[in-house]
Amino acid sequence: MLTLRTRRDEGSRPLFILLLVYGSSLAEAAGDYSEVLPDSFPSAAAEPLPEFQLEPEDGFIVKNRPVQLRCRASPATQIYFKCNGEWVNQNDHVTRESLDQITGLVVREVDISVSRTQVEELFGLEDFWCQCVAWSSAGTTKSRRAYVRIAFLRKNFEQEPLGREVRLEQEVLLQCRPPEGIPPPEVDWLKNEDTIDPTLDSNFLITVDHDLIIKQARLSDTANYTCVAHNVVAKRRSSTATIIVYVSGGWSSWTEWSECNVRCGRGWQRRTRSCTNPAPLNGGAVCEGPPFQRVTCTTLCPVDGGWTEWAKWSVCGTECTHWRSRECQAPAPRNGGRHCIGSVMESKNCTEGLCARTLEPGMGVAVYAGLVGALLLCGMLLLCVGVLAYRRSCRHLRGDITDSSSALTAAFHPVNYKPPRQDNPHLLHPSAPPDLTATASSLRGPLFSLQQGVVDHSHHKIPMTTSPLLDPLPSLKIKVYNSSTLSSLELPAEGASVDGEILSLKMVGSGSRPDSREPHSHTLPREPSNSTSATLGCLGGRLTIPNTGVSLLVPQGVIPQGKFYEMYLIINKWEKTTLPSEGSQTVLSPVVSCGPTGMLLSRPVVLTLPHCAQLDPPDWTLTLKTQTHQGEWEEVLTVGEESLSSPCYLQVEERSCHVLMEQLGTYSLVGQSTAPQPACKRLQLALFAPQSPCLSLDYSLRIYCIQDTPHALKEVLDLERSLGGVLLEDPKPLLFKDSYHNLRLSIHDIPHSHWRSKLLAKYQEIPFYHIWSGSQRPLHCTFSLERGSLAVSQLTCKICVRQVEGEGQIFQLNTDIQETLPPHSPLPSGGTCGPSSQVGPYAFRLPASIRQKICASLDAPSSRGCDWRLLAHSLGFDRYLNYFATKPSPTGVLLDLWEACHQGDADLVSLATALEEMGKSEVLVVMTTDGDC
Repeated sequence: MLTLRTRRDEGSRPLFILLLVYGSSLAEAAGDYSEVLPDSFPSAAAEPLPEFQLEPEDGFIVKNRPVQLRCRASPATQIYFKCNGEWVNQNDHVTRESLDQITGLVVREVDISVSRTQVEELFGLEDFWCQCVAWSSAGTTKSRRAYVRIAFLRKNFEQEPLGREVRLEQEVLLQCRPPEGIPPPEVDWLKNEDTIDPTLDSNFLITVDHDLIIKQARLSDTANYTCVAHNVVAKRRSSTATIIVYVSGGWSSWTEWSECNVRCGRGWQRRTRSCTNPAPLNGGAVCEGPPFQRVTCTTLCPVDGGWTEWAKWSVCGTECTHWRSRECQAPAPRNGGRHCIGSVMESKNCTEGLCARTLEPGMGVAVYAGLVGALLLCGMLLLCVGVLAYRRSCRHLRGDITDSSSALTAAFHPVNYKPPRQDNPHLLHPSAPPDLTATASSLRGPLFSLQQGVVDHSHHKIPMTTSPLLDPLPSLKIKVYNSSTLSSLELPAEGASVDGEILSLKMVGSGSRPDSREPHSHTLPREPSNSTSATLGCLGGRLTIPNTGVSLLVPQGVIPQGKFYEMYLIINKWEKTTLPSEGSQTVLSPVVSCGPTGMLLSRPVVLTLPHCAQLDPPDWTLTLKTQTHQGEWEEVLTVGEESLSSPCYLQVEERSCHVLMEQLGTYSLVGQSTAPQPACKRLQLALFAPQSPCLSLDYSLRIYCIQDTPHALKEVLDLERSLGGVLLEDPKPLLFKDSYHNLRLSIHDIPHSHWRSKLLAKYQEIPFYHIWSGSQRPLHCTFSLERGSLAVSQLTCKICVRQVEGEGQIFQLNTDIQETLPPHSPLPSGGTCGPSSQVGPYAFRLPASIRQKICASLDAPSSRGCDWRLLAHSLGFDRYLNYFATKPSPTGVLLDLWEACHQGDADLVSLATALEEMGKSEVLVVMTTDGDC
């Protein structure tokens, strides 16, 4: 017989003693069945560890009601609770035992009660906790800890919503910070005592901070709003915030002008409008301005015509009659008046019937002969007067101008000038030197040409030994004077070297002469990172400012043979130049100066400018502007409005534009929206932080809003490098719409336990006009943060940037501020994107031999249209073909433009494909033989 007894020790821990009692009857039974029983019995299966089917849950003590904790385990010999490391008295347990019908194992369940007094008596930082411990023959198992806290909810809100008046479609933010409580209270919003459900009305948004956002205020949103906080203890209501959505009045369209209130003379006309578009509502502002307009009107009164007095009778005619006339001019009829009634002429017999109606023989012939003679005499007099006037004008011309050929044959003596006539205002004073430029703006042929305003007040010497006419002449100087310029041309003696001739034209008003009289003299600032220069000759070249997208292509033949010019390319600083934008226009490219500004070009050069206009869809009116010497901006060309008088051609691509021009100077691209759709600018958002480890409690983040051009990003990177900042990640793109809405920046998800934002408002804004006009660059906002202690090093947050009612971007920041941040730059490594200047054939992708063959094949017009016009269509340069038609070699200008458009990827395959489509197989053979197609 097997007996199980249980004994408990003083510590109330169960001890199990197993007593085996063997009776004599058992021994005898064993002996009787010894023949059929096996030698050994199988052992019983081992009991598993207890497994909890129910673990205690966290609880809150509401007022004085205790919390019930319960757990259940199987198989379990015993189950007890341990709270805060101490065993709960056995008498406080309520135990229930059952048998699992499936497994046959014992299932035990135990409950305890935790009172408010037990929780309040606990001292220390840790909350009151309890856990279950279950036993079996295999060992013990512990449950999870269940925490018991005293629930409460404060009465006062930390921040209550405030009512206000908002305009229609304005964004509304109602802030609510619920009272402190355990467990943390849940927050609901009531609108006129009805619960707001954002899933049912998408115009409402409840943030994680329990704020209510009305995205676009509607008239139906005029209501009382209440913030309600509740947990297991109580429910609290904030004060009611009243939101009134008002509508400001707007004027309707003007009516048509009324008719003049008088039919004759001076009166009035009137037109009206009403404040109903829309009408003011809920206290909205009434329309400003008068509801009507009145102007004077004058209605001309009709005047009836009246006859003048009769004129005198005429002489008696051959028909024995004479006549007289009168006119309807006293007064003449006007303004719809009646015409005179009656006849204009009156005739009657002048001989009272005694008139002979025949002439004597021969009298008619004499009369006609006299008339013919008088006409011939008048004609001869007029001819004599014309001859005399012509001779006088010829003498006047010879007296003012000296023949250039005679000057050359006479050894070009500069003193052989006749004194100017005093009655010619275009000639200089007799005491002043002669002005050769007044008769011709340039010296054609092999001579070098100067335009007014090219050279400064210093004397520049220009060798001219290439002319065969001047070779036998001795070394002479021809001085050309002008009211605003002064230069000198030197003709070297025979045998002088031609190869070393270099002409360097400097800027007007460069400051080398303190007594310069130019009213607009200024010096362009040059910085190595924003400028480049090179000495170019007839072979041409290319100037490129690295990492900016700005370049100047000078084709072969632009500069005369044997001449060299020091050419430059400069990106002007925004703070040192006036901007070309006016009104609603916006600057789309950097302001670029190329020069020397006065040199005469024999064919167009190509200036490449990056721009930030979003051309898809085409909602832009693009205009190229140039700056005069006085600093004023003038329009050069508007895309789509070209004419034969247009001095430039503008090829606009997705991210850059190429300007074919024959006058160097300062240029920029501007644009404005084309109705009815607003245009978009491409912007870049760049986030910067201090590169060195932060040693103070303060930390700042700077985010820049710049144009999406390489130059703008390079400018910001240089600025931040000087300030010790580093770019955290690649800039993010943003389309900024011409909608008059500001750019809004805000910071979110700051760990408030370690960091605090010093920004008082919820967000910062950059005004729309500052971004759209480009008047301030570069624009940025700073977010100043403060950490709780120097031990805090990790910073995680989000920065949201979006245009109100437009697109936006989000920066995810996760950085260690006590580490040195590595430099990050999206620009090519090494700080360059290619050589800044290329001289001669190395600057061009297309060899000169292939270029000449293409020009010779396509310049001549073709009846089938297979000429340069088809090439322009194939390359996409056919917006205004008349510009190329006016050039001596249209194909050459097209190839120059192709070189500029394919500066980085100038692959001859694209050009060869266009020629193949045109059927120019002979040119393809040349390209295959001479080129690297």
